[in-house]
Amino acid sequence: MENMEGRKQPCLTPTPQSVGMFADKNLFLWTLCSVLLPVLITLWCSFQRSRRQLYQKDIFRKSKHNWQDTDLFSQPTYCCVCTQHILQGAFCNCCGLCTGEDCLKKADRQFQCKEIMLKSDEMVQDCMPHHWIRGNVPLCSYCVVCKLQCGNQPKLCDYRCIWCQQTVHDDCMESSLKNEKCDFGEFRNLIIPPSYLNAINQMRKKKTDYGKLPSPVGNQWTPIIILVNTRSGNNMGQILLGEFKILLNPVQVFDLTKVPPIKALQLCTLLPDNSVQVLVCGGDGTVGWVLDAIDQMKIKGQERHIPQVAVLPLGTGNDLANTLGWGAGYAGEVPVEQILRNVMEADRIELDRWKVQVTKKGYYNLTKPKVFTMNNYFSIGPDALMALNFHAHREKTPSLFSSRIINKAVYLFYGTKDCLVQECKDLNKKVQLELDGEQVNLPNLEGIIVLNIGYWGGGCRLWEGMGDETYPLASHDDGLLEVVGVYGSFHCAQIQVKLANPVRIGQAHTVRLILKSSKMPMQVDGEPWAQGPCIVTITHKTHAKMLSYTREQTDDDASSTSEQEHTRETEHTDEDI
Repeated sequence: MENMEGRKQPCLTPTPQSVGMFADKNLFLWTLCSVLLPVLITLWCSFQRSRRQLYQKDIFRKSKHNWQDTDLFSQPTYCCVCTQHILQGAFCNCCGLCTGEDCLKKADRQFQCKEIMLKSDEMVQDCMPHHWIRGNVPLCSYCVVCKLQCGNQPKLCDYRCIWCQQTVHDDCMESSLKNEKCDFGEFRNLIIPPSYLNAINQMRKKKTDYGKLPSPVGNQWTPIIILVNTRSGNNMGQILLGEFKILLNPVQVFDLTKVPPIKALQLCTLLPDNSVQVLVCGGDGTVGWVLDAIDQMKIKGQERHIPQVAVLPLGTGNDLANTLGWGAGYAGEVPVEQILRNVMEADRIELDRWKVQVTKKGYYNLTKPKVFTMNNYFSIGPDALMALNFHAHREKTPSLFSSRIINKAVYLFYGTKDCLVQECKDLNKKVQLELDGEQVNLPNLEGIIVLNIGYWGGGCRLWEGMGDETYPLASHDDGLLEVVGVYGSFHCAQIQVKLANPVRIGQAHTVRLILKSSKMPMQVDGEPWAQGPCIVTITHKTHAKMLSYTREQTDDDASSTSEQEHTRETEHTDEDI
Protein backbone atom coordinates (compact mmCIF):
# COMPACT_ATOMS: atom_id res chain seq x y z
CA MET A 1 0.00 0.00 0.00
CA GLU A 2 2.76 2.35 0.86
CA ASN A 3 4.43 1.56 -2.45
CA MET A 4 1.25 2.26 -4.30
CA GLU A 5 0.70 5.51 -2.49
CA GLY A 6 4.26 6.49 -3.07
CA ARG A 7 3.86 6.20 -6.85
CA LYS A 8 3.35 9.41 -8.78
CA GLN A 9 0.19 9.82 -10.91
CA PRO A 10 0.76 10.35 -14.68
CA CYS A 11 0.55 13.97 -15.89
CA LEU A 12 -2.77 14.77 -17.70
CA THR A 13 -1.76 18.22 -18.91
CA PRO A 14 -2.14 18.38 -22.78
CA THR A 15 1.03 18.94 -24.73
CA PRO A 16 1.29 21.59 -27.44
CA GLN A 17 1.44 18.88 -30.12
CA SER A 18 -1.86 17.29 -29.03
CA VAL A 19 -3.55 20.71 -28.89
CA GLY A 20 -2.42 21.49 -32.44
CA MET A 21 -3.67 18.16 -33.76
CA PHE A 22 -7.07 18.70 -32.10
CA ALA A 23 -7.37 22.18 -33.61
CA ASP A 24 -6.46 20.86 -37.05
CA LYS A 25 -9.17 18.20 -36.78
CA ASN A 26 -11.78 20.78 -35.80
CA LEU A 27 -10.75 23.03 -38.67
CA PHE A 28 -10.92 20.11 -41.10
CA LEU A 29 -14.39 19.11 -39.86
CA TRP A 30 -15.77 22.65 -40.09
CA THR A 31 -14.30 23.08 -43.57
CA LEU A 32 -15.79 19.78 -44.67
CA CYS A 33 -19.20 20.78 -43.31
CA SER A 34 -19.07 24.20 -44.95
CA VAL A 35 -18.34 22.54 -48.30
CA LEU A 36 -20.68 19.54 -48.06
CA LEU A 37 -23.68 21.32 -46.54
CA PRO A 38 -24.38 23.64 -49.53
CA VAL A 39 -23.79 20.72 -51.88
CA LEU A 40 -26.26 18.54 -49.99
CA ILE A 41 -28.81 21.35 -49.84
CA THR A 42 -28.43 21.94 -53.59
CA LEU A 43 -28.83 18.23 -54.34
CA TRP A 44 -31.90 18.04 -52.10
CA CYS A 45 -33.47 21.09 -53.80
CA SER A 46 -32.76 19.73 -57.26
CA PHE A 47 -34.24 16.37 -56.27
CA GLN A 48 -37.38 18.05 -54.94
CA ARG A 49 -37.58 20.23 -58.04
CA SER A 50 -37.29 17.21 -60.35
CA ARG A 51 -40.03 15.43 -58.39
CA ARG A 52 -42.22 18.51 -58.63
CA GLN A 53 -41.56 18.80 -62.38
CA LEU A 54 -42.45 15.14 -62.91
CA TYR A 55 -45.65 15.69 -60.95
CA GLN A 56 -46.48 18.77 -63.03
CA LYS A 57 -45.66 17.05 -66.32
CA ASP A 58 -48.03 14.23 -65.43
CA ILE A 59 -50.81 16.78 -64.83
CA PHE A 60 -49.90 18.72 -67.99
CA ARG A 61 -50.03 15.55 -70.09
CA LYS A 62 -53.51 14.53 -68.92
CA SER A 63 -54.99 18.04 -68.76
CA LYS A 64 -57.21 19.79 -71.31
CA HIS A 65 -55.52 23.03 -70.33
CA ASN A 66 -52.32 24.11 -72.08
CA TRP A 67 -50.34 24.61 -68.88
CA GLN A 68 -46.97 26.37 -68.83
CA ASP A 69 -44.90 26.50 -65.65
CA THR A 70 -43.04 29.66 -64.65
CA ASP A 71 -40.59 30.54 -61.88
CA LEU A 72 -41.73 34.18 -61.76
CA PHE A 73 -44.90 35.82 -63.04
CA SER A 74 -44.36 39.07 -64.93
CA GLN A 75 -47.07 40.96 -62.98
CA PRO A 76 -48.86 40.60 -59.61
CA THR A 77 -50.74 37.30 -59.88
CA TYR A 78 -53.22 35.50 -57.63
CA CYS A 79 -54.11 31.82 -57.52
CA CYS A 80 -57.54 31.03 -58.96
CA VAL A 81 -58.14 28.37 -56.27
CA CYS A 82 -56.81 29.67 -52.94
CA THR A 83 -56.88 33.37 -54.03
CA GLN A 84 -53.43 33.91 -52.49
CA HIS A 85 -50.67 35.98 -54.09
CA ILE A 86 -48.22 33.71 -55.96
CA LEU A 87 -44.75 34.33 -57.41
CA GLN A 88 -44.37 31.04 -59.26
CA GLY A 89 -46.72 28.38 -60.52
CA ALA A 90 -48.45 27.63 -63.81
CA PHE A 91 -50.69 29.44 -66.29
CA CYS A 92 -52.81 28.23 -69.20
CA ASN A 93 -51.76 29.52 -72.61
CA CYS A 94 -55.32 29.23 -73.95
CA CYS A 95 -57.63 30.63 -71.28
CA GLY A 96 -55.15 32.60 -69.11
CA LEU A 97 -55.92 30.73 -65.88
CA CYS A 98 -53.18 31.12 -63.18
CA THR A 99 -52.55 28.85 -60.21
CA GLY A 100 -49.91 28.03 -57.63
CA GLU A 101 -48.00 24.76 -57.61
CA ASP A 102 -49.96 23.34 -54.66
CA CYS A 103 -53.34 24.13 -56.24
CA LEU A 104 -52.51 22.96 -59.76
CA LYS A 105 -54.43 19.68 -59.55
CA LYS A 106 -57.51 21.34 -58.04
CA ALA A 107 -57.49 24.08 -60.68
CA ASP A 108 -57.18 21.51 -63.45
CA ARG A 109 -60.29 19.66 -62.20
CA GLN A 110 -62.33 22.70 -61.18
CA PHE A 111 -61.97 25.05 -64.18
CA GLN A 112 -62.72 24.41 -67.84
CA CYS A 113 -60.46 25.60 -70.65
CA LYS A 114 -61.52 27.04 -74.02
CA GLU A 115 -63.68 24.63 -76.00
CA ILE A 116 -62.54 24.18 -79.59
CA MET A 117 -65.95 22.73 -80.51
CA LEU A 118 -69.32 23.01 -78.80
CA LYS A 119 -70.98 19.86 -77.58
CA SER A 120 -74.39 20.94 -78.84
CA ASP A 121 -75.54 20.42 -82.42
CA GLU A 122 -76.53 24.07 -82.85
CA MET A 123 -74.53 26.16 -85.27
CA VAL A 124 -75.94 29.62 -84.61
CA GLN A 125 -73.31 31.90 -83.09
CA ASP A 126 -75.83 33.61 -80.78
CA CYS A 127 -76.01 30.47 -78.65
CA MET A 128 -72.44 30.97 -77.42
CA PRO A 129 -72.43 32.14 -73.76
CA HIS A 130 -69.66 34.08 -72.09
CA HIS A 131 -66.89 32.03 -70.50
CA TRP A 132 -65.82 34.02 -67.42
CA ILE A 133 -62.49 33.59 -65.62
CA ARG A 134 -62.08 35.38 -62.26
CA GLY A 135 -59.03 37.49 -61.45
CA ASN A 136 -55.72 38.41 -63.09
CA VAL A 137 -57.40 40.63 -65.68
CA PRO A 138 -55.13 42.49 -68.14
CA LEU A 139 -53.62 45.78 -67.04
CA CYS A 140 -55.52 48.96 -67.98
CA SER A 141 -58.75 47.06 -68.66
CA TYR A 142 -62.13 48.65 -67.99
CA CYS A 143 -65.47 47.30 -66.83
CA VAL A 144 -67.99 46.86 -69.64
CA VAL A 145 -70.82 47.96 -67.28
CA CYS A 146 -69.55 50.94 -65.26
CA LYS A 147 -66.56 51.85 -67.52
CA LEU A 148 -64.19 52.06 -64.52
CA GLN A 149 -60.80 50.35 -64.33
CA CYS A 150 -60.72 46.66 -63.39
CA GLY A 151 -58.11 44.65 -61.52
CA ASN A 152 -56.79 47.57 -59.45
CA GLN A 153 -57.21 45.85 -56.07
CA PRO A 154 -54.44 43.70 -54.51
CA LYS A 155 -56.49 40.50 -54.52
CA LEU A 156 -58.22 38.02 -56.84
CA CYS A 157 -61.05 40.12 -58.19
CA ASP A 158 -63.13 40.92 -61.28
CA TYR A 159 -63.92 38.75 -64.31
CA ARG A 160 -62.73 38.37 -67.91
CA CYS A 161 -64.42 36.53 -70.78
CA ILE A 162 -61.83 34.35 -72.53
CA TRP A 163 -63.55 34.78 -75.91
CA CYS A 164 -64.55 38.44 -76.25
CA GLN A 165 -61.95 39.67 -73.68
CA GLN A 166 -64.55 41.86 -71.93
CA THR A 167 -63.83 42.61 -68.25
CA VAL A 168 -66.35 43.36 -65.50
CA HIS A 169 -66.22 44.12 -61.76
CA ASP A 170 -67.41 41.65 -59.16
CA ASP A 171 -70.16 44.06 -58.11
CA CYS A 172 -71.23 44.67 -61.71
CA MET A 173 -71.53 40.98 -62.52
CA GLU A 174 -75.32 40.69 -62.50
CA SER A 175 -77.39 37.68 -63.40
CA SER A 176 -78.31 39.24 -66.72
CA LEU A 177 -74.64 39.69 -67.62
CA LYS A 178 -73.82 36.13 -66.59
CA ASN A 179 -76.44 34.78 -68.98
CA GLU A 180 -75.60 37.21 -71.79
CA LYS A 181 -74.49 35.75 -75.12
CA CYS A 182 -70.90 36.32 -76.24
CA ASP A 183 -70.32 38.11 -79.57
CA PHE A 184 -66.52 37.32 -79.61
CA GLY A 185 -65.66 41.00 -79.23
CA GLU A 186 -63.41 43.09 -81.41
CA PHE A 187 -61.91 40.17 -83.34
CA ARG A 188 -65.16 38.36 -84.15
CA ASN A 189 -64.32 38.53 -87.86
CA LEU A 190 -61.03 36.67 -87.25
CA ILE A 191 -62.13 34.00 -84.76
CA ILE A 192 -63.35 30.56 -85.84
CA PRO A 193 -66.28 29.96 -83.44
CA PRO A 194 -66.54 26.57 -81.73
CA SER A 195 -70.11 26.29 -83.04
CA TYR A 196 -68.85 26.51 -86.65
CA LEU A 197 -66.39 23.65 -86.12
CA ASN A 198 -69.14 21.63 -84.49
CA ALA A 199 -71.34 22.18 -87.58
CA ILE A 200 -68.42 21.13 -89.81
CA ASN A 201 -68.08 17.95 -87.80
CA GLN A 202 -71.77 17.19 -88.20
CA MET A 203 -71.67 17.85 -91.95
CA ARG A 204 -68.62 15.63 -92.31
CA LYS A 205 -70.61 12.74 -90.83
CA LYS A 206 -73.44 13.41 -93.31
CA LYS A 207 -70.90 13.90 -96.18
CA THR A 208 -72.33 17.34 -97.02
CA ASP A 209 -70.46 20.05 -98.91
CA TYR A 210 -68.94 22.62 -96.54
CA GLY A 211 -69.60 25.40 -99.07
CA LYS A 212 -73.28 25.31 -98.16
CA LEU A 213 -72.47 26.23 -94.55
CA PRO A 214 -73.37 29.89 -93.87
CA SER A 215 -70.79 32.27 -92.41
CA PRO A 216 -71.18 32.84 -88.65
CA VAL A 217 -70.84 36.63 -88.89
CA GLY A 218 -71.88 37.34 -92.47
CA ASN A 219 -69.83 38.31 -95.50
CA GLN A 220 -67.28 40.22 -93.41
CA TRP A 221 -65.94 37.04 -91.79
CA THR A 222 -62.25 36.62 -92.71
CA PRO A 223 -60.92 33.94 -90.34
CA ILE A 224 -57.20 34.00 -89.65
CA ILE A 225 -54.68 31.17 -89.20
CA ILE A 226 -51.54 31.90 -87.16
CA LEU A 227 -48.34 30.05 -88.15
CA VAL A 228 -45.51 30.62 -85.65
CA ASN A 229 -41.93 29.47 -86.07
CA THR A 230 -40.81 29.27 -82.42
CA ARG A 231 -37.17 28.89 -83.52
CA SER A 232 -37.19 32.40 -85.00
CA GLY A 233 -36.40 35.34 -82.77
CA ASN A 234 -35.19 35.34 -79.17
CA ASN A 235 -37.99 33.17 -77.70
CA MET A 236 -40.48 35.70 -79.09
CA GLY A 237 -42.24 32.98 -81.10
CA GLN A 238 -43.07 31.00 -77.94
CA ILE A 239 -44.55 34.12 -76.31
CA LEU A 240 -46.65 34.96 -79.37
CA LEU A 241 -47.96 31.40 -79.50
CA GLY A 242 -49.63 31.81 -76.11
CA GLU A 243 -50.89 35.36 -76.69
CA PHE A 244 -52.61 34.44 -79.95
CA LYS A 245 -54.23 31.38 -78.37
CA ILE A 246 -55.73 33.60 -75.67
CA LEU A 247 -57.24 36.03 -78.19
CA LEU A 248 -58.38 33.47 -80.80
CA ASN A 249 -59.56 29.89 -80.97
CA PRO A 250 -56.53 27.68 -80.11
CA VAL A 251 -57.28 25.55 -83.18
CA GLN A 252 -56.26 28.54 -85.34
CA VAL A 253 -52.72 28.77 -83.91
CA PHE A 254 -49.96 26.38 -85.04
CA ASP A 255 -46.34 25.86 -84.02
CA LEU A 256 -44.45 25.16 -87.26
CA THR A 257 -41.77 23.20 -85.39
CA LYS A 258 -44.47 20.63 -84.56
CA VAL A 259 -46.94 20.94 -87.46
CA PRO A 260 -45.62 21.65 -90.99
CA PRO A 261 -47.37 24.37 -93.03
CA ILE A 262 -48.94 21.96 -95.54
CA LYS A 263 -50.87 20.26 -92.70
CA ALA A 264 -51.78 23.48 -90.90
CA LEU A 265 -53.14 25.02 -94.12
CA GLN A 266 -55.62 22.17 -94.57
CA LEU A 267 -57.79 24.10 -92.12
CA CYS A 268 -58.43 26.50 -95.04
CA THR A 269 -60.45 23.77 -96.80
CA LEU A 270 -63.02 23.84 -93.96
CA LEU A 271 -63.58 27.60 -94.27
CA PRO A 272 -65.43 29.74 -96.86
CA ASP A 273 -63.72 30.18 -100.23
CA ASN A 274 -61.29 33.09 -100.71
CA SER A 275 -61.82 34.37 -97.17
CA VAL A 276 -58.91 32.99 -95.12
CA GLN A 277 -55.95 35.07 -93.96
CA VAL A 278 -52.66 33.64 -92.71
CA LEU A 279 -50.25 35.45 -90.40
CA VAL A 280 -46.73 34.00 -90.62
CA CYS A 281 -44.61 34.77 -87.55
CA GLY A 282 -41.00 34.18 -88.55
CA GLY A 283 -38.25 35.24 -90.92
CA ASP A 284 -38.23 35.41 -94.71
CA GLY A 285 -37.27 31.73 -94.84
CA THR A 286 -40.40 30.81 -92.90
CA VAL A 287 -42.52 32.89 -95.29
CA GLY A 288 -40.99 31.04 -98.26
CA TRP A 289 -41.74 27.72 -96.54
CA VAL A 290 -45.41 28.68 -96.18
CA LEU A 291 -45.66 29.98 -99.77
CA ASP A 292 -44.21 26.69 -101.04
CA ALA A 293 -46.95 24.85 -99.12
CA ILE A 294 -49.55 27.12 -100.74
CA ASP A 295 -48.14 26.18 -104.16
CA GLN A 296 -48.69 22.54 -103.23
CA MET A 297 -52.33 23.38 -102.47
CA LYS A 298 -52.64 24.75 -106.02
CA ILE A 299 -51.24 21.50 -107.41
CA LYS A 300 -53.87 19.57 -105.43
CA GLY A 301 -56.64 21.65 -106.99
CA GLN A 302 -57.40 23.68 -103.86
CA GLU A 303 -57.07 27.09 -105.52
CA ARG A 304 -60.36 28.40 -104.12
CA HIS A 305 -58.97 27.85 -100.61
CA ILE A 306 -55.74 29.81 -101.17
CA PRO A 307 -55.27 32.32 -98.27
CA GLN A 308 -53.88 35.84 -98.15
CA VAL A 309 -50.52 35.95 -96.31
CA ALA A 310 -49.37 38.59 -93.82
CA VAL A 311 -45.98 38.60 -92.09
CA LEU A 312 -44.83 39.31 -88.53
CA PRO A 313 -41.00 39.57 -88.87
CA LEU A 314 -39.03 37.55 -86.32
CA GLY A 315 -35.92 36.77 -88.40
CA THR A 316 -32.62 38.60 -88.96
CA GLY A 317 -33.03 40.30 -92.36
CA ASN A 318 -36.83 40.44 -92.82
CA ASP A 319 -36.52 42.17 -96.18
CA LEU A 320 -39.78 40.74 -97.54
CA ALA A 321 -41.73 41.83 -94.44
CA ASN A 322 -40.15 45.28 -94.73
CA THR A 323 -41.15 45.52 -98.39
CA LEU A 324 -44.76 44.66 -97.55
CA GLY A 325 -44.89 47.27 -94.78
CA TRP A 326 -44.75 44.96 -91.74
CA GLY A 327 -41.46 46.38 -90.44
CA ALA A 328 -37.82 45.32 -90.23
CA GLY A 329 -38.22 43.26 -87.06
CA TYR A 330 -40.58 42.57 -84.15
CA ALA A 331 -39.40 42.48 -80.53
CA GLY A 332 -42.69 42.77 -78.63
CA GLU A 333 -42.99 46.56 -78.85
CA VAL A 334 -46.46 46.36 -80.44
CA PRO A 335 -49.32 44.58 -78.59
CA VAL A 336 -50.72 41.46 -80.23
CA GLU A 337 -54.14 43.11 -80.40
CA GLN A 338 -52.69 45.87 -82.59
CA ILE A 339 -51.08 43.30 -84.87
CA LEU A 340 -54.48 41.70 -85.49
CA ARG A 341 -55.97 45.15 -86.17
CA ASN A 342 -53.23 45.80 -88.72
CA VAL A 343 -54.04 42.52 -90.46
CA MET A 344 -57.72 43.49 -90.68
CA GLU A 345 -56.76 46.85 -92.23
CA ALA A 346 -54.16 45.43 -94.65
CA ASP A 347 -54.46 45.68 -98.44
CA ARG A 348 -54.49 42.70 -100.78
CA ILE A 349 -51.59 42.62 -103.25
CA GLU A 350 -49.69 40.10 -105.37
CA LEU A 351 -46.04 39.06 -105.09
CA ASP A 352 -44.02 37.74 -108.03
CA ARG A 353 -42.38 34.38 -107.38
CA TRP A 354 -39.53 33.24 -109.59
CA LYS A 355 -38.05 29.91 -110.63
CA VAL A 356 -34.26 29.65 -110.28
CA GLN A 357 -32.81 26.70 -112.21
CA VAL A 358 -29.14 25.81 -111.75
CA THR A 359 -27.75 23.41 -114.39
CA LYS A 360 -24.21 22.09 -114.13
CA LYS A 361 -22.00 22.48 -117.17
CA GLY A 362 -20.37 19.45 -118.82
CA TYR A 363 -20.78 17.05 -121.72
CA TYR A 364 -21.60 14.05 -119.54
CA ASN A 365 -23.75 15.76 -116.93
CA LEU A 366 -26.59 13.38 -116.03
CA THR A 367 -27.64 15.04 -112.75
CA LYS A 368 -30.95 16.84 -112.54
CA PRO A 369 -30.76 20.64 -112.33
CA LYS A 370 -31.30 22.27 -108.96
CA VAL A 371 -34.58 24.20 -108.83
CA PHE A 372 -35.30 26.92 -106.27
CA THR A 373 -38.19 29.32 -105.76
CA MET A 374 -37.15 32.93 -105.24
CA ASN A 375 -39.20 35.54 -103.39
CA ASN A 376 -36.56 38.12 -102.46
CA TYR A 377 -33.30 37.95 -104.39
CA PHE A 378 -30.56 35.82 -105.94
CA SER A 379 -26.90 36.78 -105.64
CA ILE A 380 -23.41 35.60 -106.47
CA GLY A 381 -20.38 37.18 -104.81
CA PRO A 382 -19.47 38.70 -101.43
CA ASP A 383 -22.93 38.83 -99.84
CA ALA A 384 -23.49 35.16 -100.74
CA LEU A 385 -20.05 34.37 -99.27
CA MET A 386 -21.00 36.08 -96.00
CA ALA A 387 -24.26 34.11 -95.90
CA LEU A 388 -22.38 30.85 -96.62
CA ASN A 389 -19.87 31.43 -93.80
CA PHE A 390 -22.66 32.45 -91.42
CA HIS A 391 -24.71 29.38 -92.33
CA ALA A 392 -21.73 27.03 -91.78
CA HIS A 393 -20.98 28.58 -88.40
CA ARG A 394 -24.64 28.39 -87.32
CA GLU A 395 -24.84 24.70 -88.26
CA LYS A 396 -21.94 23.93 -85.90
CA THR A 397 -23.24 25.93 -82.89
CA PRO A 398 -26.93 26.81 -83.40
CA SER A 399 -27.42 27.83 -79.75
CA LEU A 400 -25.19 30.90 -80.23
CA PHE A 401 -27.41 32.38 -82.95
CA SER A 402 -30.62 33.08 -81.03
CA SER A 403 -30.27 36.87 -81.08
CA ARG A 404 -30.74 39.22 -84.03
CA ILE A 405 -27.85 41.43 -82.78
CA ILE A 406 -25.43 38.48 -82.57
CA ASN A 407 -26.41 37.37 -86.08
CA LYS A 408 -25.70 40.81 -87.52
CA ALA A 409 -22.39 40.97 -85.63
CA VAL A 410 -21.32 37.68 -87.21
CA TYR A 411 -22.28 39.01 -90.65
CA LEU A 412 -20.15 42.10 -89.94
CA PHE A 413 -17.18 39.93 -88.97
CA TYR A 414 -17.28 37.88 -92.17
CA GLY A 415 -17.84 41.02 -94.25
CA THR A 416 -14.74 42.62 -92.73
CA LYS A 417 -12.76 39.44 -93.40
CA ASP A 418 -13.79 39.44 -97.07
CA CYS A 419 -12.68 43.07 -97.42
CA LEU A 420 -9.13 41.90 -96.69
CA VAL A 421 -9.15 38.60 -98.57
CA GLN A 422 -11.36 39.46 -101.62
CA GLU A 423 -12.24 35.89 -102.53
CA CYS A 424 -14.73 36.96 -105.24
CA LYS A 425 -12.59 39.38 -107.25
CA ASP A 426 -12.57 39.41 -111.08
CA LEU A 427 -16.16 38.15 -111.23
CA ASN A 428 -16.68 39.77 -114.63
CA LYS A 429 -14.05 37.40 -116.09
CA LYS A 430 -15.75 34.32 -114.61
CA VAL A 431 -19.37 35.16 -115.38
CA GLN A 432 -21.44 35.92 -118.47
CA LEU A 433 -24.72 37.77 -117.88
CA GLU A 434 -27.74 37.88 -120.22
CA LEU A 435 -30.87 40.02 -119.70
CA ASP A 436 -33.85 38.96 -121.84
CA GLY A 437 -31.46 37.13 -124.17
CA GLU A 438 -29.03 40.04 -124.64
CA GLN A 439 -25.49 39.76 -123.29
CA VAL A 440 -24.34 42.55 -120.97
CA ASN A 441 -20.77 43.83 -120.76
CA LEU A 442 -19.85 43.85 -117.07
CA PRO A 443 -17.41 46.22 -115.35
CA ASN A 444 -14.83 44.94 -112.85
CA LEU A 445 -17.26 43.59 -110.23
CA GLU A 446 -17.12 41.16 -107.32
CA GLY A 447 -20.85 40.49 -107.00
CA ILE A 448 -24.15 40.46 -108.91
CA ILE A 449 -27.55 40.73 -107.17
CA VAL A 450 -30.90 39.99 -108.84
CA LEU A 451 -33.77 41.67 -106.95
CA ASN A 452 -37.50 40.95 -106.85
CA ILE A 453 -38.36 43.20 -103.87
CA GLY A 454 -37.41 46.71 -102.84
CA TYR A 455 -35.32 45.92 -99.75
CA TRP A 456 -32.04 44.01 -99.49
CA GLY A 457 -29.45 43.34 -96.80
CA GLY A 458 -31.63 43.98 -93.77
CA GLY A 459 -33.41 47.20 -94.77
CA CYS A 460 -31.45 48.81 -97.63
CA ARG A 461 -33.31 49.98 -100.75
CA LEU A 462 -30.69 48.76 -103.20
CA TRP A 463 -32.16 49.71 -106.60
CA GLU A 464 -33.06 53.30 -105.69
CA GLY A 465 -29.78 53.86 -103.83
CA MET A 466 -29.26 57.32 -102.32
CA GLY A 467 -31.78 58.88 -104.68
CA ASP A 468 -29.30 61.21 -106.40
CA GLU A 469 -30.30 59.68 -109.75
CA THR A 470 -33.90 59.13 -110.83
CA TYR A 471 -34.71 55.47 -111.38
CA PRO A 472 -38.13 53.80 -111.53
CA LEU A 473 -39.07 52.38 -108.14
CA ALA A 474 -38.60 48.64 -107.75
CA SER A 475 -41.90 46.76 -107.66
CA HIS A 476 -42.64 43.25 -106.46
CA ASP A 477 -45.61 42.64 -108.78
CA ASP A 478 -44.54 44.00 -112.19
CA GLY A 479 -42.95 40.80 -113.56
CA LEU A 480 -39.55 42.51 -113.73
CA LEU A 481 -36.25 41.76 -111.99
CA GLU A 482 -33.73 44.45 -111.06
CA VAL A 483 -30.07 43.49 -111.59
CA VAL A 484 -27.27 45.39 -109.83
CA GLY A 485 -23.56 44.86 -109.22
CA VAL A 486 -21.22 45.56 -106.29
CA TYR A 487 -17.47 46.09 -106.18
CA GLY A 488 -16.95 44.12 -102.94
CA SER A 489 -17.88 43.75 -99.28
CA PHE A 490 -16.74 47.29 -98.47
CA HIS A 491 -18.94 48.62 -101.27
CA CYS A 492 -21.90 46.66 -99.80
CA ALA A 493 -21.28 48.30 -96.43
CA GLN A 494 -21.14 51.74 -98.05
CA ILE A 495 -24.46 51.09 -99.80
CA GLN A 496 -26.14 50.06 -96.55
CA VAL A 497 -25.14 53.29 -94.80
CA LYS A 498 -26.07 55.36 -97.90
CA LEU A 499 -22.55 56.44 -98.78
CA ALA A 500 -22.56 54.84 -102.24
CA ASN A 501 -24.84 53.53 -104.98
CA PRO A 502 -24.76 50.08 -106.59
CA VAL A 503 -23.88 49.52 -110.21
CA ARG A 504 -27.33 49.43 -111.85
CA ILE A 505 -27.11 46.92 -114.70
CA GLY A 506 -30.75 46.82 -115.81
CA GLN A 507 -34.25 45.31 -115.55
CA ALA A 508 -35.44 42.15 -117.28
CA HIS A 509 -38.16 39.51 -117.38
CA THR A 510 -35.61 36.69 -117.70
CA VAL A 511 -32.06 36.57 -116.34
CA ARG A 512 -29.42 34.05 -117.47
CA LEU A 513 -26.04 33.80 -115.77
CA ILE A 514 -23.24 31.50 -116.95
CA LEU A 515 -20.45 30.66 -114.52
CA LYS A 516 -17.56 29.70 -116.79
CA SER A 517 -14.97 28.36 -114.35
CA SER A 518 -14.01 27.98 -110.68
CA LYS A 519 -16.39 27.69 -107.73
CA MET A 520 -18.36 30.67 -106.46
CA PRO A 521 -20.76 31.27 -103.54
CA MET A 522 -24.43 31.73 -104.46
CA GLN A 523 -27.62 32.26 -102.48
CA VAL A 524 -31.38 32.34 -102.99
CA ASP A 525 -33.32 34.14 -100.26
CA GLY A 526 -30.58 33.60 -97.69
CA GLU A 527 -30.00 29.89 -98.48
CA PRO A 528 -26.34 29.78 -99.60
CA TRP A 529 -24.19 27.13 -101.27
CA ALA A 530 -20.88 26.86 -103.16
CA GLN A 531 -21.43 26.25 -106.89
CA GLY A 532 -19.07 25.10 -109.65
CA PRO A 533 -19.41 25.92 -113.39
CA CYS A 534 -23.10 26.12 -114.23
CA ILE A 535 -25.91 27.98 -115.99
CA VAL A 536 -28.39 29.86 -113.78
CA THR A 537 -31.75 30.74 -115.38
CA ILE A 538 -34.33 32.87 -113.56
CA THR A 539 -37.87 32.92 -115.00
CA HIS A 540 -41.28 33.94 -113.67
CA LYS A 541 -43.10 31.12 -111.84
CA THR A 542 -46.34 32.34 -110.24
CA HIS A 543 -47.97 34.99 -108.07
CA ALA A 544 -48.57 34.78 -104.33
CA LYS A 545 -51.51 36.48 -102.61
CA MET A 546 -50.09 38.70 -99.89
CA LEU A 547 -51.29 41.35 -97.43
CA SER A 548 -49.54 44.72 -97.34
CA TYR A 549 -49.84 47.13 -94.44
CA THR A 550 -49.35 50.85 -95.08
CA ARG A 551 -48.29 52.80 -92.01
CA GLU A 552 -49.13 56.41 -91.36
CA GLN A 553 -46.72 58.61 -93.27
CA THR A 554 -44.13 60.40 -91.14
CA ASP A 555 -42.69 63.85 -91.83
CA ASP A 556 -39.45 62.36 -93.22
CA ASP A 557 -41.38 60.06 -95.56
CA ALA A 558 -43.57 62.93 -96.71
CA SER A 559 -40.56 65.15 -97.44
CA SER A 560 -38.78 62.40 -99.39
CA THR A 561 -41.96 61.67 -101.37
CA SER A 562 -42.45 65.34 -102.19
CA GLU A 563 -38.83 65.58 -103.37
CA GLN A 564 -39.31 62.59 -105.71
CA GLU A 565 -42.55 64.06 -107.07
CA HIS A 566 -40.85 67.44 -107.60
CA THR A 567 -37.98 65.74 -109.47
CA ARG A 568 -40.43 63.88 -111.74
CA GLU A 569 -42.40 67.06 -112.45
CA THR A 570 -39.18 68.84 -113.39
CA GLU A 571 -38.24 66.01 -115.77
CA HIS A 572 -41.65 66.11 -117.48
CA THR A 573 -41.35 69.90 -117.81
CA ASP A 574 -37.91 69.59 -119.42
CA GLU A 575 -39.22 66.98 -121.86
CA ASP A 576 -42.13 69.22 -122.85
CA ILE A 577 -39.75 72.13 -123.45
